[in-house]
Amino acid sequence: MEITLDKHSANQASVKIKLIEADYQPKVDAKLKDYAKKANIKGFRPGKAPVSMVKRMYGTSLLVDEITNILSTSLNEYLKNQTFRILGDPLPVMEDTDKIDWNTQKEFEFQYKIGFVENVDVKLDDSIDATVYSIDIDEKEVENTINNLRSQYGKMTNPETSQENDFLYGDLKSEDGSFEKTFSLPLSKIDSKSLKKFIGLKKGDTVEFEIKKTIKENPASVIGVSEEELEKLNGKVTFTVQNINRTELAELNQEFFDKLFGEGQVDSEESLKNKVREIMAENYNKDLKVFSEEKIKEQIVAKTNLDLPEEFLKEWLLKANEGKVTAEQVEKEYPIYAKQLAWTIISNELAKKNEIQAEHEDVIEKTKEMIREQLASSGLAAQLEANMDMFVDNYLKGNEGQNYMQMLTSVQNDKVLSFVKEKAKVKEEKISVDKFQDLLAN
Repeated sequence: MEITLDKHSANQASVKIKLIEADYQPKVDAKLKDYAKKANIKGFRPGKAPVSMVKRMYGTSLLVDEITNILSTSLNEYLKNQTFRILGDPLPVMEDTDKIDWNTQKEFEFQYKIGFVENVDVKLDDSIDATVYSIDIDEKEVENTINNLRSQYGKMTNPETSQENDFLYGDLKSEDGSFEKTFSLPLSKIDSKSLKKFIGLKKGDTVEFEIKKTIKENPASVIGVSEEELEKLNGKVTFTVQNINRTELAELNQEFFDKLFGEGQVDSEESLKNKVREIMAENYNKDLKVFSEEKIKEQIVAKTNLDLPEEFLKEWLLKANEGKVTAEQVEKEYPIYAKQLAWTIISNELAKKNEIQAEHEDVIEKTKEMIREQLASSGLAAQLEANMDMFVDNYLKGNEGQNYMQMLTSVQNDKVLSFVKEKAKVKEEKISVDKFQDLLAN
């Protein structure tokens, strides 16, 4: 057997494997003899058919299987011993295999494309500008959240006269009569300058307005039409009220507190505010942590400037997901994939050079943390904590062990990022919810 590597560029190469008869024939012959002993061929007693007949019937398929096994094992071992890091999987050059004559050929040559990176040099210093954000929840945000919760748990009523924030159920008609639709119009979506004409309406009343001037955001979505249909609704339309729907806010009492957080967890309006503020801060801070870490990753990826084999990776992604994605989709999604791949390579390199390792105990604790969050959202955390070990065990064994490997990778990534922050120039900043929204928007 002869294996040769031909580098075409700094990140792409081809591997050629040449096989002679001595590389594969002894194993093929052994398999033929073994098959002859077990074969049940018409006209012969079981195991008594001549090897020559068995070879004519099954020799080619056994040859293909054996050569396939040799190629797979040899290629993997060869690539494992290289100094560069292989990306994706080797891609066989199909034009070569299509020319093979399995019945007469004795020597074979196979070629594979590979993509790789080498000399991954990650520099960590205080030029990495890391900002760790935390949220500052003001009283107004807390009050708005509590009012939203009271609305969710409130009861629906049908008053005689409309007020701000009601829903008007009725019939919308275009001026020329070409369009008509019955839907529920939320007055919270009406522009403040136009709102007064929708206040004080009763069943049967009709109001006239221009859609784009009156509905302040996403008018097509509010009405439930396409943008193309909305374009045809120029000019004035009329809306005739069939019914008025209003949600009465839930009372701030113990029954409401218990519905939200479980029995006895909150016992006053003040403790409700504190609980809501705590939960809001926790949720925002999780998002801010992810945001900060993504920005750090972007800086390190940019500084490391990995030269990824773009052409090879696109071809590999298309073949690895054959039938599931198109070339156009691969082209569109490649920048996101490349960024994630670059960070994975860098993270693994940092872990290797700095002996950063995810331990089994870390995996268990991170899994518990994840499950507690899921249970907390269902309100069942306290009751089910006693069965936590069972939940963790079931999850980590799931998906044929892939869940465990994903969690192991996540733990290592957390440790690498902590290490990076120690080396970086870290600033701390407390921001408002509005600033948080601005950060995400940019």
